[in-house]
Amino acid sequence: MRLTKEMIEYISQIVTTDIIKKDYVHPLVKEKEISAAIAHVITEDLMVEDRLNEEVKEILRKYSNDIDKGNVDYRSVFLMIKKKLVRERGLIL
Repeated sequence: MRLTKEMIEYISQIVTTDIIKKDYVHPLVKEKEISAAIAHVITEDLMVEDRLNEEVKEILRKYSNDIDKGNVDYRSVFLMIKKKLVRERGLIL
């Protein structure tokens, strides 16, 4: 994940304050609960790419001998597999 927990909490507090001030929502719960929900959504979204990267690394581990023998650039193969999985799953990163 590229953002720290503190950064995510800060962003979610700003978003919460802004949407309430601009009357986009009329909260039925405390601002703190809204902010926590937004932080959760941001965190989950950022973790999608982290999980995808781990999956690609696992795929590459299975074929590490083949990659070593073929003198293939690990990074380019990593990106190729990642792009393929993103396209197949319809992910937006």
